[in-house]
Amino acid sequence: MTIRKTDTLVVGAGQAGLAMSEHLGYNSVDHIVLERDRIAECWRTARWDSLVANGPAWHDCFPSMDFELHPDAFATKDEVTKYFEDFAKKINAPIQCGVEVREVRKKIGGPGFSIETTQGHFEANNIVAATGPFQHPVMPPVVPKDASVQQLHSNDYYNPEQLPVGAVLVVGSGSSGSQIADELLRAGKEVYLSVGPHDRPPRSYRGRDFVWWLGVLGKWDLATVDPDTAHVTIAVSGAHGGNTVDFRRLAARGMKLLGMTQTYDNGVLHFANDLIKNIEYGDANYLSMLDEADAYVKRNGLELPEEPGAREIDDDHVCMTNPTLELDLAEAGVTSIIWATGYANDFEWLKADVFDKDGKPNHQRGVTTEQGIYFVGLPWLSRRGSSFIWGVWHDAKYIADHISTQHNYLKYHNSNLVVKKDT
Repeated sequence: MTIRKTDTLVVGAGQAGLAMSEHLGYNSVDHIVLERDRIAECWRTARWDSLVANGPAWHDCFPSMDFELHPDAFATKDEVTKYFEDFAKKINAPIQCGVEVREVRKKIGGPGFSIETTQGHFEANNIVAATGPFQHPVMPPVVPKDASVQQLHSNDYYNPEQLPVGAVLVVGSGSSGSQIADELLRAGKEVYLSVGPHDRPPRSYRGRDFVWWLGVLGKWDLATVDPDTAHVTIAVSGAHGGNTVDFRRLAARGMKLLGMTQTYDNGVLHFANDLIKNIEYGDANYLSMLDEADAYVKRNGLELPEEPGAREIDDDHVCMTNPTLELDLAEAGVTSIIWATGYANDFEWLKADVFDKDGKPNHQRGVTTEQGIYFVGLPWLSRRGSSFIWGVWHDAKYIADHISTQHNYLKYHNSNLVVKKDT
C-alpha cells in the first residue's frame, strides 16, 4: 500500500484552504490541499443563482490579488468562483480535487498523523482544517417533514422557479433570508418573512461603504464576540448595486413580516410577539453606526458630505402594529418554506481531543493544544473579520508562520553544544 507523505495537509480548497496554501508556499512548507469536490465548491452549488458578494470587490478579496472588476462592484458567485480558480493557478497550489478526507488520527509510536481518504492513505506532520463555517445546513425541527408543504434550506435554494405555485415563508432575517425574500417578492411571489434579532448596517453612508466604516472604526478587529449578540445575524446585501436592507420598506412593498418562528400544530405555525422589538433592535444598530461615523468624521476633520436623510425611519407597517401570531399555512396558501437558519460545523473526520463539550474547536487564533492541529476559516477565529476573504488570509498567515516557526525549533540539535567533561 502506497502512503503519500507531506509535511502539512490542508483539508478544504475554499478561501481558507487557498489562503493557507499561499502562505505555506511563501514559507517553503511542503503541503497538499485535499478537496472532496472542486475549488470553491460552496460558491458553485450551495448558493442561489443571483447571489453576489456582500462586500465590494476592492474589499472582499485577498490582499495579494484583486478582482478583475470595478472596485465598487459586487462580484457574482460565478465571478467569485473564477477568482478563486485564478488564484489557485497564480500560487500554483498543490490541490487534489475529488478526494474526501474520511478520518485523521494521531500516529501511534511516532509524530504526525495518519489520514484515510477516498483516494488512499496519507501521512502528515500537521493538519489544517480549512473546511469553513458552512458545513452542515441547520433546519430546526419545527414543521414535520411529512407536512403538506415543501421545505428546503437556503443552501438548496437556487431561484424562484424551483418553488411550487403559492406563497412562500422565509425563516431568517440575516443576509441570506432577507435577500432571498426580496428576490421572491420581486418575482411576484406572496412572501412571508419571519424576522429575528438582527444587525442592520447602512450599505453606505456619507459616500463610504459600510465595510470602510467598520474598518476605520476598528470593528473588523474586535477580538471577542459579545455573548449577548453571538447569535444575532447581519442583514446586509450587495444585490442590485448594493442597498441597505430595510424591513419596513419590504413590508410597504407587500412582504408580510412575522416574529420569530416558534411552534407548529396541525397545519398552523405560531410566531413570537417580538416583531417590533426585533426591527427596532436593527434600527438601533443602524443609527448607532451612523452616530459613530459622524463622530469619526468630526474628530478627524474629514470632508465627507452630510446625509441627513439616512436617519429617516419609515412609520411602522400594519403587520408590525397588528402582528400575525398564528398562520394557517393552507389558508394562507403557503406551499413552501425556506429555512435561512445557518449552518453547523462538522468535524467528525478529525479524531482528536481538540473540541469542547459542544463540539466546537478549542483553539487560540487557530492553534490548538494538540501539536500539529490547526483551524482556519472559522468565524471569530482571531477577530470579527476572520470569516471574510481578506480576514481568513491574515489568519492563514499567522498559522503558516506558526508552522514555520515550529520547523525552526525542530531543526535545532545539540551537535553544536560544547559539553564539559569532568576532570
